[in-house]
Amino acid sequence: MAIKPVMEVKIPPRDDLAEITRSTRDLPPAHYTLKIENFSLLANAKMDNVESGDFEAGSYKWRLRLYPNGNKKNNGDGHISLYLAFSNSNALPFGWEVNVNFRLFVYNQIQDKYLTIQYAKGRVRRFHGMKTELGFDQLIPLTIFNDESKGYLIDDRCIFGAEIFVIKPAGKGECLTLVKQPVIDTYTWKIQHFSARDQESYKSEVFSFGGHKWALLVYPKGNSTEKGKSLSIYLEMEDFETLPCGRTTYAEYMLRVRDQLFGKHIEKKAYSHFSNSIKDWGHLNFMSLDDVNALPKGFLVNDTLAVEVQIHVITVVKEFS
Repeated sequence: MAIKPVMEVKIPPRDDLAEITRSTRDLPPAHYTLKIENFSLLANAKMDNVESGDFEAGSYKWRLRLYPNGNKKNNGDGHISLYLAFSNSNALPFGWEVNVNFRLFVYNQIQDKYLTIQYAKGRVRRFHGMKTELGFDQLIPLTIFNDESKGYLIDDRCIFGAEIFVIKPAGKGECLTLVKQPVIDTYTWKIQHFSARDQESYKSEVFSFGGHKWALLVYPKGNSTEKGKSLSIYLEMEDFETLPCGRTTYAEYMLRVRDQLFGKHIEKKAYSHFSNSIKDWGHLNFMSLDDVNALPKGFLVNDTLAVEVQIHVITVVKEFS
């Protein structure tokens, strides 16, 4: 009878043996501290573990579960084993799960520092109905912990702690798209009776690009330090106040004064981030007033100036939930 070869089966690594990191810090645990006196009595008792009372963090109730002689069922022999346990007092629906980034602590009373133990690279762990306890089988070796000169157990007293950061999905998001050359990418504003304009600035009709409302802003006699010297032109976001705080709309665009006779337009690019605190960008000294008013050059025809903006790239944001 032929002997069938045995198929090799690769066993995946245990999830609770994920890489952990240890570091020290001065700051005490933010959420819970467990102080134990007469630790030797606890270590010599017949019970293999002890639990803290409930404490709250991230809108949930938790407990610390300590194995003073190590959790022998999970390779914790010869160590202190410490776990974060999801309290039974939490009233949650069937199928619940809670995602958590947490760290546990042991206080060094000599150094006045906290030994901090956590999963490497800020790994987020998932608590659910079949997994209500997570932590560290080998928190610290008993040979180190029980040595009073090391600072963790002094006068038979020790201190443990926990910090828990619950990761709650916001349920909302946004999709940011960089649109190149929109279908309708150019707006032209013909300013009639230009030489008779006596106000400091004029604004075009409102037009739309990339889901926002815009206008061209022109200073016929120049703005700020360019008054009496240059034509100043800006692109202004008209609905800038609707932008959420911190969000910007990026745009690459060309501002242009058209040469209506010879096609030798004056053009200047702009690269701008618009926000609810910055609504307009452009050029203070777009072109000299002498060139604007030089009739042979073709910019001012029948006392009409043609100002234009052409959008090259713009960000479009759509929210979703």
